[in-house]
Amino acid sequence: MSDSTQTTDASLGELVASATKDLSSLLRQEVELAKVEIKRDIAAAGKGAGMFGGAGFAGFLAIIFLSISAAYGISSFGVPLGCGFFAVGVIYLLAAAVLALTGKKSLKKIGAPEKTIETLKDDAAWAKHPTVAPPRRS
Repeated sequence: MSDSTQTTDASLGELVASATKDLSSLLRQEVELAKVEIKRDIAAAGKGAGMFGGAGFAGFLAIIFLSISAAYGISSFGVPLGCGFFAVGVIYLLAAAVLALTGKKSLKKIGAPEKTIETLKDDAAWAKHPTVAPPRRS
């Protein structure tokens, strides 16, 4: 028998089994590819996060040294050194207050995830009655 004769003589069960095996193999290969890509992306994300951490630390140190420099600069105008440090502290306090109020205002704008709630309700309605279409929402 030739291959073409065997292929045409295959039963429906054999064809389904072959298709299932091929689909299973394809899915395994896709999962492996996804694992490799995710592993690579996680490594890059970790490196990037480490760089951001280092940049944040360097920025923090820069702010400390610039603050000390500013206090000494203010004292060079005849203001006592303690008052120079106090002035720099007040500037930071004002900046913190502005940032806190702006952040509080932004947080008040956050609401419930309405689209997600709607789709979950649609999914639940479909699960109860799979033959009925969910109601249209605007």
